[in-house]
Formats: sequence, C-alpha cells, structure tokens
Amino acid sequence: MRIIVCLKPVPDPKHWSRLALDPKTKTLIREGIPNIINPLDKKALEAALQLREREGGEVITISMAPISTEPVLREGLAMGADWSILLSDLAFVGSDALATSYILATAIKKLVHYDLILCGDQTLDGCTSLVSPQIAEFLDIPNLMHVSAVDAQTCGVFRVRSQIEYGYMVVEIKPPMVLSVVKEINEPRYITLVNILEAEKKEIRVWSSKDLSLSEPWVGLKGSPSQMADLLIPTMKRKGEILQEEPLKMANVLADRLHRHRYC
Repeated sequence: MRIIVCLKPVPDPKHWSRLALDPKTKTLIREGIPNIINPLDKKALEAALQLREREGGEVITISMAPISTEPVLREGLAMGADWSILLSDLAFVGSDALATSYILATAIKKLVHYDLILCGDQTLDGCTSLVSPQIAEFLDIPNLMHVSAVDAQTCGVFRVRSQIEYGYMVVEIKPPMVLSVVKEINEPRYITLVNILEAEKKEIRVWSSKDLSLSEPWVGLKGSPSQMADLLIPTMKRKGEILQEEPLKMANVLADRLHRHRYC
C-alpha cells in the first residue's frame, strides 16, 4: 500500500500578532514567522502511519513550500514517514487553492502508483477546505471529506467514517481516493529524540516547476483565479476617564455612567 500525505507548513499561531499582508499582492508576509505543520495534516499523517502499521506499505509526504521550511517538514519524517517530496519554486509563490491543488496533483501523478491521498480538512492559514476535493478532481478519483475513521477491509476495500450534520455516515470504497480528516480521528504520536535523529537520514526530494509537467496556467499568483481585492482593518478607539472624587461620590458617578450606557 502506498499512502501520500499532503503536509502544509503554516505560521505558528503563537506568532500571529506579527502577521502582515503585502500591500501590493495582498498575500501573507511569512518571512520571519516560525512555521509548524498544519495540525490537521499531522492527524492525516498519523492516520496513514497507523494504516501502514496494520497493512504494510510506505508513507510519502508531499508539501509545496519554500526550501526554508525543510526543517519543519522533517517532523513528518520523525513521526515515521518513509520519505518526502518538497515542491519549491519561485513560480509557485502566491498560488491560491486551485493552483496549489493543480501543482500537488501534477506531482502526485508523477509518482504513478498510489492507493490513498490523505489531507487535513482545512489549514489554519486558509480554512478554504478546497484543496483535497480539487486534487481528487484533477486526478479523477473519489474524494471524501470530514473523515473521522478509516480502516482497510478485505478485497482492497476501505471502510471510511465521515462526519455529517447530526451524525456520521460509513462508506465502503475502493482505492485510489482522496480523504481529508477532522481532529476527532486521532492524536498524533509523540516524537522521541531517536525519531528525530533517524529523520535526518531520510530523503527529502526537492522538485521545481521544471520537474513537473505543468500544462495549465494555474501556477503562482498570476495563475490564481481567486485573489484578494482589498482588506480593511477597523481601528479601535477607546476613551479613558479618571475619576478623582470622594469614594462615595465616585461610586455614584460610576454607577450613573454604567446605567446610562446600559451596562447595568
């Protein structure tokens, strides 16, 4: 069994106060902001590793990101992935969900054989939930989202549980297919120092646009049909007032102000 897991480096939420938008491109300025693997993507990787432990095979991670994120992506190798592909090229910068899906799908086609493609349901920095279904569309294979459990059955069939409104549905489906997982599926495993040292020996193959057969214009910012027109951030102004009177008088003034502003 060959399982491909899409991992995306995203800005660490601890540093979101430092995020800013490029005034010209209206894209996030990510330089200088530490990255982590998107949390739901880590859960997708954990699901892949559990399937490999039960059924055998290999797990490959694939990411589209700058070369500088390679140390972050080694966390996936430390978790147990066999090897990784990093799609990195200045031509990819600014790609929207469609362009990203197209580039990832083109790279996956180059691998020829695969059984499962696992993704997180959404990413912290985009929250579009569009990449996994669009990858499936480009590859012309089934897609199932909101997956909270996946198990291999006999005769090459997978039993997949997908969350729906007010419950869930169970689907039996044959590979290849694209699944995107939700947080309820598992808890990613603990990474030990030995795992980290072993990950340093594993291969990360770097592919640029020259390594892919990109026949469509959906690449990079110019090839992205969805672009931000503008962003306005409202300014918050607060008026402060210091009361300096006798305690009883200050209490009466404060109660009157609160009453007039309907706080009490």
